[in-house]
Amino acid sequence: MAVKIKLKRLGKIRSPHYRIVVADSRTRRDGRAIEEIGKYHPTYNPSVIEVDADRVAYWLSVGAQPTEPVLAILKKTGDWQKFKGEPAPAPLLQQPEKPARPSFEAIGGDDEGKGEAITQKKKAEKKDEASAESSSSASTEA
Repeated sequence: MAVKIKLKRLGKIRSPHYRIVVADSRTRRDGRAIEEIGKYHPTYNPSVIEVDADRVAYWLSVGAQPTEPVLAILKKTGDWQKFKGEPAPAPLLQQPEKPARPSFEAIGGDDEGKGEAITQKKKAEKKDEASAESSSSASTEA
């Protein structure tokens, strides 16, 4: 029986999360698994990767083959390098959180309202001017 370490998809349509599972290579993607050995949540910021390193080492030692996406995850966590005897990769860097934008009051903004915006409608101005001209011309003609 050929055994693969692959991703099992869970979650809603646009918010996937995965379990890293050991399964027979003939089973479908979300089919029955032999064992779950980790989690992967790519939509979180930063993405969450949890892998049981002991179980991964065991399954790799007995001949389980990781799929390409799982291989990339194992390389990021350092489990693949440990299995191959290579030096470990640099630790995953957490993105520093962005500082919150200062509030309006902190900047020193005044909360004194100046009332409503005074913007006259242009159509109304044209009609007023046209009516004023016609009334002034009518008064001069008479």
